[in-house]
Amino acid sequence: MLDLLFTLRIQDAIDILVIAFVVYRIIDLIRGTRAVQMLIGLSVVFLTFLSSQYFELYTLNWILDNFLSSILLVIVVIFQDDIRRALTQVGTRPFFGVEKGIQQEDLEEIVRAAVSLASKRIGALIVLQRDVGLNQYIEVGTRLDARVSKELMTSIFQTTSPIHDGALIIHHGRIIAAGCFLPLTTNPHVSKTLGTRHRAAIGLTEETDAIVVVISEEEGAISMVREGRITRDVDAGTLRTTLQKLLGS
Repeated sequence: MLDLLFTLRIQDAIDILVIAFVVYRIIDLIRGTRAVQMLIGLSVVFLTFLSSQYFELYTLNWILDNFLSSILLVIVVIFQDDIRRALTQVGTRPFFGVEKGIQQEDLEEIVRAAVSLASKRIGALIVLQRDVGLNQYIEVGTRLDARVSKELMTSIFQTTSPIHDGALIIHHGRIIAAGCFLPLTTNPHVSKTLGTRHRAAIGLTEETDAIVVVISEEEGAISMVREGRITRDVDAGTLRTTLQKLLGS
């Protein structure tokens, strides 16, 4: 009997730990995204439903009861982008997986190129591929397979270059392709002041785990985008440190 009780307690502890870890990972995935506001909205709807039952508001309760009866379908429709991104990350990088790092010299070339382009007010999109493949975007661009260098990256984004209008994709220390077109975000909460480059960067990072460095030709400023979130006016030191942390340099 004691052995059975001890076994059940161990199982309960494992069960609680697994659920706690899954909840933590879900919160980590949606933190800072529009999914947070949507979850708050659904929570308000659910609390209203409970209140309608308590205060016997029959019409309101009937409406909300019919709405919540299909809540699983509603959640799938509302959070389809977030669910797709989460499942993609789980499928390509397990919870305890270790990402491959980037060589320090390649990272320095990226930082130098970003600073140089920003100082000259030349617009650019530099995509750093991680675990999720970007073949569908690479295929519509121009394949290069070249070594990462400041000189090549700055020349690609010169307005006289035939492939300057698009994104440059880097993976495993190689410039895979340039002139690649990315999906624009459909998030209505994105600032109206952001241009096409920033919206494309946000759109790609909403669907993949890529990191995108954006240089604005209007402001001559560097921005960094990941997981659908944008950090604007990044200096060279912050860009270098953040990329080292995220890419494991």
